[in-house]
Amino acid sequence: MKEFVISEARTEKAVLVGLITKEQDERKTNEYLDELAFLAETAGAEVVKRFTQKIDQANTVTYVGKGKLLEIKEYIKAHEDNPDEEVGMVIFDDELSAKQIRNIEGELKIKILDRTSLILDIFAMRAQTANAKTQVELAQNKYMLPRLQRLWTHLERQGGGSGSGKGGSVGLRGPGETQLEMDRRIILNRMSLLKQRLAEIDKQKATQRKNRGRLIRVALVGYTNVGKSTLMNLLAKSEVFAENKLFATLDTTVRKVIVENLPFLLSDTVGFIRKLPTDLVDSFKSTLDEVREADLLVHVVDISHPQFEEQIQVVEKTLAEIGAGGKPSMIVFNKIDAYTYIKKDDDDLSPRTKANWTLDELMRTWMAKMADNCIFISAKDKTNLEALRKMLYVKVRELHVQKYPYNDFLYQNYENE
Repeated sequence: MKEFVISEARTEKAVLVGLITKEQDERKTNEYLDELAFLAETAGAEVVKRFTQKIDQANTVTYVGKGKLLEIKEYIKAHEDNPDEEVGMVIFDDELSAKQIRNIEGELKIKILDRTSLILDIFAMRAQTANAKTQVELAQNKYMLPRLQRLWTHLERQGGGSGSGKGGSVGLRGPGETQLEMDRRIILNRMSLLKQRLAEIDKQKATQRKNRGRLIRVALVGYTNVGKSTLMNLLAKSEVFAENKLFATLDTTVRKVIVENLPFLLSDTVGFIRKLPTDLVDSFKSTLDEVREADLLVHVVDISHPQFEEQIQVVEKTLAEIGAGGKPSMIVFNKIDAYTYIKKDDDDLSPRTKANWTLDELMRTWMAKMADNCIFISAKDKTNLEALRKMLYVKVRELHVQKYPYNDFLYQNYENE
């Protein structure tokens, strides 16, 4: 009897492509590609090669120049005969137009993704609730709509009727164009339905927020993968899904937290990222309403990330774009257990950079700048967690007194313990 052996599915290999431009130097491009690699890993792919090109701006036809595209093509071809090394996709670090995707696919004969489509794929994988799935599907349809044409390049306008001969352009429309219009109508109708569903969800969530009573709302915000969900679990003693991958949380989770005798609502929200697709921000309006309607924003930052200050700027910019800028806020620098620095040798006379700062120096700098609006913790090791609770108590109590001055709440000061 013949024995069948079931082999494990191979991880799809991916190649990354990014540009070095006047606005984006080599260091920043490498940072973006590091993040793109993390996104690819989160989606289940293995990055085997990176390509970069110095260019003034992206080529409107093929994103990179012809020479670089040929180099990528030769790399793919050189590995196509080995199943363990065969490249399954090429991922570009910027959003591609329909024309760019069509031309690149025509040349490379391989699956093409851009940063936006990769993020959408991850969101589709992560979506668990009907709300999240609806929001992701709407964003996917918005992304797909202007790119439909590339799906029908094999059905070019076919001749028919008068003017269909050489040089003619007037006549019956070919099946490719007809199918394209049909698909556009299907997608537009589907988007209309999804928007109706989200409008209903918005009403339900607005009602839920109104029914939460006189409680201060605190929202955890921050870059993706900075430890918001882990912190949520510690403060709320809940079991929110937390993982060392990007976008582990899509749905907003709201929990009631009590510090001493003071209750408040704590919400964990979707993480932000550089080059976050506009369609996703629009589609996740109902989720981001928790941020917009919060009384206090707790901005969680991964202090161990080399570019944490740039991540702070990305989050602050995104908050301003969604109408949540200017709210009372505080910064929680997380992952102090993972912070590392490069110690300079005594004979090294080169200027010090932030990479050479010790954690103590960094803490003193930020605490001098932020006063009592920042704290350094490790959610993993539970370092300074009690100090964070005390800080939240003071801030939430102050906001509660301002918002509900006639509420006969009984408070207990930590200072009186």
